[in-house]
Amino acid sequence: MASTLPEKTPATDRPTAPPQDRPAGRIEAHGIDQIPDSERRGRPRDLFAVWAATNVNYLSLVMGGALILMGLTLWQALAVLFVGNLFWVLTGLLAVPGPAAGAPSEVITRALFGVIGNRVNNAVTGWLVSVCYFALNLSAAAVAAFALVEKAGIPATTTVKTVVVVVIAALTLTISVYGHAVIMRLYVPITLVLGAAFAVVAVAVFRHADYAYVPAEPLHGVDLWAVAVAGVTLIASGPLSYTTSADFSRYLPRTTSKKAVLGWTALGGFLPSMIVCSLGVFGATVVDMSDPQSGLAKILPGWFTPLFLLALVLGTISINALTAYSAGLALQAVGLRIRRTVSVLFDGTAAVALTLYGLLISNFLDTVSNVLQLTVVLLGPSVAVYATDIVLRRNRYDGAALGDESRGGPYWFRGGVNWSGATALLLGAVTSGLCVNTLYTGPLATVFDGVDLALPVGMIVSGLGYWLLARKGIRATAA
Repeated sequence: MASTLPEKTPATDRPTAPPQDRPAGRIEAHGIDQIPDSERRGRPRDLFAVWAATNVNYLSLVMGGALILMGLTLWQALAVLFVGNLFWVLTGLLAVPGPAAGAPSEVITRALFGVIGNRVNNAVTGWLVSVCYFALNLSAAAVAAFALVEKAGIPATTTVKTVVVVVIAALTLTISVYGHAVIMRLYVPITLVLGAAFAVVAVAVFRHADYAYVPAEPLHGVDLWAVAVAGVTLIASGPLSYTTSADFSRYLPRTTSKKAVLGWTALGGFLPSMIVCSLGVFGATVVDMSDPQSGLAKILPGWFTPLFLLALVLGTISINALTAYSAGLALQAVGLRIRRTVSVLFDGTAAVALTLYGLLISNFLDTVSNVLQLTVVLLGPSVAVYATDIVLRRNRYDGAALGDESRGGPYWFRGGVNWSGATALLLGAVTSGLCVNTLYTGPLATVFDGVDLALPVGMIVSGLGYWLLARKGIRATAA
């Protein structure tokens, strides 16, 4: 039985309305349970707005500007940006099993790690990482909101800051609690509003940008490769953090085109991320993008600054609503018998606590930010194992069987663990950790003259390892 409880509804004796037909005020009834075919609606292109809204945001500006701050030339930064954003293809691939299984990613990955092994996977790469990202994004939105409050003539005291953080979190969690149908309806207008706001930013940036920008001391040789690879990893960390893309495709009909799901998901992430990150790159050629909010204010029209701050807050709300939604499903998949609404609120409370502690008491969020730089050590191999499983199984996932957590069930494997997936993930993570050159310098990074190859090496080792360890068993099962 799936580790979830149905949401209370006014008429539990009647079938739940299809997601696109539900009243906007009705809370989603499903958690990690399988979505019945009778409730499947929608088109693959609906996924574009979901992923576009999450990438028209403050974080994308920061990452784009960071490439210039790292010492790259304008055109080197744009090349790195392009390569890093190609990882959205993997996010699209990971969305493909949603319609086939009618289940979220947090359940589909039982095929990779087993029932018990997947609980550990969801606890770390699902819930913990999501809550940390939620806190970091919330803190970024809060800083923009603090500036907006001060422009309104209200001193940003500790009490005011606390209220601002709680209000932003409440708006975010409201979307997450109401769930899939509300997300699908809201994210089209959110995308349009954010697109209009960032179009104004684009006009200002492109008018002032230095198209011949070259740093005072251009990078060459090994130093250039080290920075370029680090830049690709930084940009790729965005799409790699969305191992949960099937959460938002699972309501599509079972017969939905796999290519369409992959394509619209990948395009929804790639295109906006390229555009907004590019604004950060071009902006960094003329202003200090170590603080994009203040830097861009120097070239933006004065009347637009409050609207820009509002757009930054809205963009963060849209990205965090998806994060909180998936974190709630991850908490259920860990094995807690709680309703999805309760799990989402629990995640939000934890993230708010981290944010307030970091903003008001210590530099804790700086520490979390540094730790998250190392999440690629786990997320890269995790994505590689998941993608390899989809290819090996040819996307044949039985949603009902995946929901069976009983001993001896189809995905119990040995002791509740699929040792092929667990071993491949562990090998990839360990190898990746040896290549790190951020918070520490791994022995393999030293061999490679400081070039941090944690991302490609970890993904290759885990993907190839899973292919070798699991292919015979998967083919035998499929036969």
